[in-house]
Amino acid sequence: MGRPDFEELDVYKLAEKLANEVWYIVKQWDEFTKDTMGKQIVRSADSVCTNIAEGRGRHNFQDNRRFVKIARGSLYETISWLRMAYVRKILTNDQQEKLKPILDELSPKLNSYLKYIGN
Repeated sequence: MGRPDFEELDVYKLAEKLANEVWYIVKQWDEFTKDTMGKQIVRSADSVCTNIAEGRGRHNFQDNRRFVKIARGSLYETISWLRMAYVRKILTNDQQEKLKPILDELSPKLNSYLKYIGN
C-alpha cells in the first residue's frame, strides 16, 4: 500500500495549513479561552482537512462528496468561531490578517474540488 494521495491535493494542503495556524494561535491563549472557544476552533479547523482525507480514502465519489460537504461545513464553523474570537478581542489583527488569505482561498477551492468529484 502506497502513501495516501490526499496529501497531494492543493485543497488538502491549504486546509492543513489553516488547521496548523489555528493550533499555534490557540496555544497562546489563556486556559479559560482555550478550554471554551479554543478547543472548538481547533476541532472545527482540524475537521476540514481530516474530512477531505477521509473522503478521498473512500474511493467512492458519492462518499467523497459527502465528506467534502462536511469539510465545507467545518470550514464555515471555523470562520464563525474566528469571527467571535476577533469580536471578543481574543484574535489579534495580525492573526486575523494571517488567516484571511487562507480562508479566502480555501472556500472556493473546496467548492471547486466538490464540483470536480462529481464529474
